[in-house]
Amino acid sequence: MNLRQWLSGIACLLAIVAAGPGAAATVPLRIMTFNVRVPVDHGMNAWANRRALMVQVIEAAHPDILGTQELTEDQGEYLAAHLPGYAWFGQGRDGGSKGEHMGVFYRTDRLEVLDSGDFWLSDTPEVPGSRTWGQPYPRMVTWARFRQRDGGGEFHYFNTHFPYRPEDVRPRLLSAYEILGRIGRLPSTARVILAGDFNCAPDTPAHATLTQSLHDAWEAAATRSGPAKTFHNFTGIPDQRIDWILSRGFRVLGVQTVTTHDGAHYPSDHFPVLAELVPE
Repeated sequence: MNLRQWLSGIACLLAIVAAGPGAAATVPLRIMTFNVRVPVDHGMNAWANRRALMVQVIEAAHPDILGTQELTEDQGEYLAAHLPGYAWFGQGRDGGSKGEHMGVFYRTDRLEVLDSGDFWLSDTPEVPGSRTWGQPYPRMVTWARFRQRDGGGEFHYFNTHFPYRPEDVRPRLLSAYEILGRIGRLPSTARVILAGDFNCAPDTPAHATLTQSLHDAWEAAATRSGPAKTFHNFTGIPDQRIDWILSRGFRVLGVQTVTTHDGAHYPSDHFPVLAELVPE
């Protein structure tokens, strides 16, 4: 544990003490979604040239949960090795350990995984690697039921990556319906977080459908910082807000688009989004 992490933990503890008995649940959950970009680029955008900066960005944000997209197993193992205090889980979108993961990292001192799993955004969601609706690649969700170790109770977390092509309006909408169907099986009082790269803007059918049941953190936050748009293609100039954090049963204290870079070097072609949530 470094000094900044230790100070963060002390601050949380002091907040609990100052608030008195029963206040543990008010310590915010810090949720980050981050498309880390598969390691296919060369030059300064190659994974070897940006991975240390990515670790720095994550360490500075110190999220309780980090949901990733486009994560390979090698990238996941690198991040896990350089982020002490975190564990991670998830499988590749083709099933097993190969290919892109919706890897979920979490702070083991704050959270316990009670249950977890995966399902695919297709007509056969229990079949690993399945793809229908005209999608060229499998799309999936990695989920978990977490318990807060500070007494804040349980919540359900879903991490996803929607189809990317402009013509994939229908597959994205069907993906939204599949996820909402899963959420609909939970008790009506269950707290839920859905985050990821949705590959479409907020003025689209997928967003409209999801936000009938869930709140968009960027829209609901008491405070916002950074640009609204998140995909920047390693330029630092974002042109689409496609990375969202949605929730039910939480109040959004603040949300930030993290734009940290080192000159022309960026940790990914997406800016990560960080939200602080407390139970309603």
